[in-house]
Amino acid sequence: MIKVVMVDIDFEVEAQILKALAHPTRLRIIEILQQEPICVKHIGGLMDVPQANLSQHLSILRNCGIVSCSRDGNRICYSIRDSRAAHILAVLKDHAFDQSV
Repeated sequence: MIKVVMVDIDFEVEAQILKALAHPTRLRIIEILQQEPICVKHIGGLMDVPQANLSQHLSILRNCGIVSCSRDGNRICYSIRDSRAAHILAVLKDHAFDQSV
């Protein structure tokens, strides 16, 4: 007989986080933000993504609580707010490495 241990997890919240991360551009944003908080202009320069698209992706991540932003004068800088996103990215990278070996 299989025993199921119930853990108090809000699967709706977890599913929203996974949905927010389910895009290559957003995963790259998380990868960049793992290094240090960075301003939107620099993220765009590193990714070669149009500003409008980048803003949309950052908005999705911010609305899910994955990243946070702060204003420094006329610059808006982003940082990782929820460390689960970085852990998920690490698992994906490990899986990709295992597949390539």
